[in-house]
Amino acid sequence: MTERPIGTQSRAPLRIDGAELRVVRLPLITPFTISSGTLHEKIFPLLTLRSGGLHGYAEGVMDPLPDYLEETVAGALDLTRTVFLPQILGKSFDNPQGLHRLLAPWRGNSMAKAMVEMAFWDLWAKSLDLPLKSLLGGAGDAVDVGVSLGIMPIEQTIDRVSTHVDEGYKRIKLKIKPGHDLEIIRAVRAQFPGIHLTADANSAYSLADSSLLARLDEFDLDYIEQPLAWNDIHDHGVLQRRLRTPLCLDESIRSPEDARKALQSDAARVINIKVGRSGGYVNSLKIHDLAEAFSVPVWCGGMLESGIGRAHNIHLSTLLNFQKPGDTSSASRYFQRDIIEQKLEAHHGRMPVPAGSGIGVSLDQGFLPHVTIGLENFAP
Repeated sequence: MTERPIGTQSRAPLRIDGAELRVVRLPLITPFTISSGTLHEKIFPLLTLRSGGLHGYAEGVMDPLPDYLEETVAGALDLTRTVFLPQILGKSFDNPQGLHRLLAPWRGNSMAKAMVEMAFWDLWAKSLDLPLKSLLGGAGDAVDVGVSLGIMPIEQTIDRVSTHVDEGYKRIKLKIKPGHDLEIIRAVRAQFPGIHLTADANSAYSLADSSLLARLDEFDLDYIEQPLAWNDIHDHGVLQRRLRTPLCLDESIRSPEDARKALQSDAARVINIKVGRSGGYVNSLKIHDLAEAFSVPVWCGGMLESGIGRAHNIHLSTLLNFQKPGDTSSASRYFQRDIIEQKLEAHHGRMPVPAGSGIGVSLDQGFLPHVTIGLENFAP
């Protein structure tokens, strides 16, 4: 298992001098449909932590309504402004782990905690003039990426897959749900017999669907992602014993403890690590290392993030056990214009790691006000 002195590089404690909390609305180029509904825009909180002249950025991955997990934008904003920020403003921290320990006693709310912790990791890396990947223990200048395609008609899906295969993406993920599963996967596999193909159900099935899910074995999928309930581990272990295709857990893995239980019970032969879902980098690194100890590969999932969240995901994906392509595809697939100045675009299935200190991207201050629907500033 990889050993790393994560985030402990020596420097004076870093004081958090102020914070800015925005709510951003970014329209999607095309609607994105999964088993639980359709998104037409991405609404998310964007947090900036300040220390001297430095700024650390992170975005929250919770939705306006609790359709992915139970956290919501409104709840995260209230908890951040009334509890988390008063706890950290004006305080100094020796390292990101110190901030993580301060937030840990509060139950749940992993996405809100992650937003605060991730912004501090970016701030901390900038204070050391190091790229975030170096503090996390990662390496390399680019990472393998795939694409995730929402639910759409078969012909349109085939066209989209063809385009992305030609662009060199290294994995195609199809969203599925009851009534939109065998036929779409059969059609794509017949047209593209050699590609790395996966299916993501976003918790749309139950154990009663075991026979149907077992029929997916014939399509040589790399894995089936989160077929059962969003908060289940046990039944995924039961289902795995009925399938040849590896199961990948997403929604179910919100802590290192969840990962341990899933790995020990063979409920997850692949794990999707989303740093926002997992409560931040401290937890994500523990999940990564647990999976590595079990010889289980991981990959980095996406939540339709803007360039801020996407940059965080890219840096995380440089760690050794991220053996499968992640969801950090080109931002231009989702947004006409991003909120950062840099272009995060994949080339031949590889996404460059943003260069520079921290996450390596900066906010487009000229464009940001046009997509901001809420703004608050905080001081100690």
